Amino acid sequence: MSDLIAVGPPARRQTRQAARLALGTASALGLARFAYGLLLPAMRDELHWSLAQAGAVSTANGLGYLLGALVTAAAVRRLGTAATFRWGMVLTALALAVTAASDAYPVLLAARAAAGAAGAAVFVTGGVIASRLAARAASGAPITVYFAGTGLGIVAGGVGIPPLGGHLHLAWAGLGVAAGLAALLSWTSAQAGEEPQADQKAQAGKGPRSGEEVQTGEDARFREARAATAGRVHVRPLWGIALAYLLFAAGYITYITFLSAYLADRHAPLGQVMLTWTALGLAVVAAPALWSRPTAAWPGTRALAVLLGLLSGGAALAMAAPAPPVVLASAIVYGATFMGVPAAVTALIKAYTPPADWTATLAVFTTIFAAGQTAGPWLAGLVADHTSTAAALAWTAILCAAAALIAACATPSRRAGAGPAEKTPDAEASTRQ
Repeated sequence: MSDLIAVGPPARRQTRQAARLALGTASALGLARFAYGLLLPAMRDELHWSLAQAGAVSTANGLGYLLGALVTAAAVRRLGTAATFRWGMVLTALALAVTAASDAYPVLLAARAAAGAAGAAVFVTGGVIASRLAARAASGAPITVYFAGTGLGIVAGGVGIPPLGGHLHLAWAGLGVAAGLAALLSWTSAQAGEEPQADQKAQAGKGPRSGEEVQTGEDARFREARAATAGRVHVRPLWGIALAYLLFAAGYITYITFLSAYLADRHAPLGQVMLTWTALGLAVVAAPALWSRPTAAWPGTRALAVLLGLLSGGAALAMAAPAPPVVLASAIVYGATFMGVPAAVTALIKAYTPPADWTATLAVFTTIFAAGQTAGPWLAGLVADHTSTAAALAWTAILCAAAALIAACATPSRRAGAGPAEKTPDAEASTRQ
């Protein structure tokens, strides 16, 4: 793999590929998950939901995400990483289209669950491909760019959904069309992380001739399936990170789910809602410039703890004063930090586990994450029904503060992977900035 790093394409080429791959997080997260927060106030009013019911719809998405995370490894063994990513993108778009077709609560729950399941496949496989790109580029930039794609989806929702007002079906249909375009544009980017050995041969001028291409593809899929099957899961040596990730997942999702409802309860004008969401999304896009180097260079869990602490403070800021500038600042802090947490966790997994075990360990951490975000919205909605929508923001602040403390005290065990002197070349390269 060190040879591949030496002769591979420049880091900026890998980063460009990651930018197209980032349409995966834009669709699976920005459109299929977070845009629901923009539609929640209108759906609550038009469909006469309680906040617990509205939170349960988000919980259905989280449950689907959990189920998707559980089956992603099997899908990768059967289809390969690239194909799983691509078809996950297609199914995400179809699930959004189904959401536009009915107001029936069971149909909406099922559609949101399907979007979550497809999104999990996209998130896990896209993260694996981005990790491969990072290793080949000897830079952490492809990973942070991949996660920053979420901001593109949030910006698209912030600009496009509020002007539609109560036209729920049109808004959901528009999200489905946008997700379909994302699937089309990202289709070839998934191949960027595949068949590294074939890429190495091609770089050295020994690429397969036409008569060998089919066999090379089959061999690559076999190697990938064997790696997915043989990969070991490393959670116990990373238990502190796993617990912090669980609390983060249960906390972060409530802020963005109920933010628009919080603004609606305070009669925020259309312009404020659009500005708040657009600024939040742009902050997500800008986050790699802020966190790429700290995530790669800071020792241990320091970056993760700082991210979680800032996230908690950002959520608390909106409660301190509901004035538009304060809420805007809260959204910017939230956007600049929340997607940095999965990136930091992914970097820690890569630093403390062997490359052969990345897929299996990422899948389990995604399952832990999904479990947290499944419970969070419904529980926060129950609390908010008996208090106010501000309770959802308090929920985020409290849980993320607890996660920050746990992360600060966590000490990952080197038993999970090679020590500093034994770290494999591709793992070391992928964590350098």
